[in-house]
Amino acid sequence: MNLTPKSLLSIGLAVLGFAATSLGAAPLRVLYFTKSAGYEHSVIKQVDGAPSFSENLLTKWAPAHDMVFTFSKDGSKFSREYLAQFDVIVFYTSGHLFSVGTDGHPAMTPEGKQALLDAIAGGKGFVGLHSCSDTFHTHESGGGNSPKRDQRYINHGEASDPFIRMLGGEFIRHGPQQVATATVIDSKFPGFGELGNELKVNEEWYTLKDFNPDIHVLLVLQTAGMDGFDYERPNFPLAWARNHGKGRVAYNAMGHREDVWESQAFQSMLMGAIKWTGGLLKADVFPNLQKVAPGHATIQPQPPPPPAKKA
Repeated sequence: MNLTPKSLLSIGLAVLGFAATSLGAAPLRVLYFTKSAGYEHSVIKQVDGAPSFSENLLTKWAPAHDMVFTFSKDGSKFSREYLAQFDVIVFYTSGHLFSVGTDGHPAMTPEGKQALLDAIAGGKGFVGLHSCSDTFHTHESGGGNSPKRDQRYINHGEASDPFIRMLGGEFIRHGPQQVATATVIDSKFPGFGELGNELKVNEEWYTLKDFNPDIHVLLVLQTAGMDGFDYERPNFPLAWARNHGKGRVAYNAMGHREDVWESQAFQSMLMGAIKWTGGLLKADVFPNLQKVAPGHATIQPQPPPPPAKKA
């Protein structure tokens, strides 16, 4: 073969093409948003501006999973243009995000919330963790958790807040932290293949309601024998996935404790969810709510009122 300038150019282009193929696609661009208008969890709290516990772990995990994380607590940034920078948006949030609330960081605007919902419906990935389901409660407003929570003990269905409909379920309460069992429903979903048939974990277990009928359940909490009246109800979903317009949504109620974040199981579930919502991995997310959690719509009784203060 004669190495003419033209042939050398052809070889160079071929080599560059092979290198690009070998290196794969660009890293997945992930926004990790952790504003707390309500309760601020220790795993997302920044002290003196230093990265939070979970941010440090995500930074450590990112290279092995070909991801680049952007960390933010600034709700005012949400817009169509801002969200266009990311492939996946991860929320570990709480409260009504239109309020500055607990952590003092800028609030989201109604326009920003709509931009988020439009971005997901338009094809962005979304992952909700733990208190994400404690965000934008139906018929609640204000910075922290509303003292009046009667609405949480009602299934609102299609009348639920649009954020809750997108996410697929809403937080009610939690009882005492304890070791409990979550049944693994779909071991074929990305990140769930090495979990076995169940997870036994010491965790702060959320109770949830208003499950979107189209969710594909991944974990179910086994409530029998659990401590606390919050769990006096049939088994219900803890983690799921669903399609939302052209986008993909995944939620996992776990992630309160630092040792849960450090576990291989949680890392595997989280990285798998991000990759699936980002379109890197495939899964069949057919609706299975009624089959795997037939009692999901039964809500636990409301807690007794606190004792009256003595005069």
